[in-house]
Amino acid sequence: MTLTDARILVVGGSSGIGLATAIAAAGAGASITIASRSAAKLDSAMRALGPAGSAVQLDIRDAAAVEQYFGECGEWDHVVVSAADTRSGPLHGLGLEDARAAMDSKFWGAYYVARACRIRPGGSLTLVSGVFSQRPNREAVLQGAINAALEGLARGLALALAPVRVNVVSPSVTATPLWNKLDDPDREAKYKEASMRFPAGRIGQAEDIAAAILYAATNPYSTGATILVDGGDALV
Repeated sequence: MTLTDARILVVGGSSGIGLATAIAAAGAGASITIASRSAAKLDSAMRALGPAGSAVQLDIRDAAAVEQYFGECGEWDHVVVSAADTRSGPLHGLGLEDARAAMDSKFWGAYYVARACRIRPGGSLTLVSGVFSQRPNREAVLQGAINAALEGLARGLALALAPVRVNVVSPSVTATPLWNKLDDPDREAKYKEASMRFPAGRIGQAEDIAAAILYAATNPYSTGATILVDGGDALV
C-alpha cells in the first residue's frame, strides 16, 4: 500500500516519534497534518516538516474539541496517535492527580480520537504504547497499565472499526525530547545502561519507531497487532 497522496493525521506530531513519523510519511509522498496542544511546538515542527505539512492545535484530552475537529476535517487515510503527556513514578510516589492526568492524556485521548475520527475503509489507526505493558516496572506501575489498556483497546477497535485497521507500536527507550527532562550526564547514563542491556545493543531512534508505524499503516493484512520495536527489552 503506497503513501503517495495519502491524507495522514499525526496526533502528537510536533516532536519526537510523531514528528519523525510525519517527516517519513511526507517523504513517501503523503499529505500530512500534525496536531498538538502546543502552538510553539507546532511552529517548530512545521519548519522541519516543510511545505508537505499543515498543523492544527488540538488537545485530545478535550472530548468536545476532538468531536468538533473531526466533525469538520473530513476523511483520513491514516491516523496516528503518538501524543502523551504523562508523569511516571512508583505506586506511592505518583500523586493521584498526576495519575489521572496520565490516563486522561494517553488512554482517554486515544479513545476520543478513535471514537470521533473518520477513516476510509482499508485505512488505518495506529496507537503508540510502550514496553512496560509486556515487562512491568515497579517504578512505573501505572505506565505499564496504561500501555496494556491501549493495546487491549486497539484489539477491540480492530473489530469495532473494521475494515479500518487498528494496530499498536510499542517502543522502549528511544532518543526523543522526552528524555530532555534529565540532565545530560543522567540521560547519557540511561542511554548507555539500556544499550548494554538490550539484545540489539543500542537504544531506539525516533526514525526506528516511525518506520514501524508506517509499516502498520501500509500493510493491508495487519490489524489488531502490537508491534514491539524495543531492541529486545521485553526479553530481558
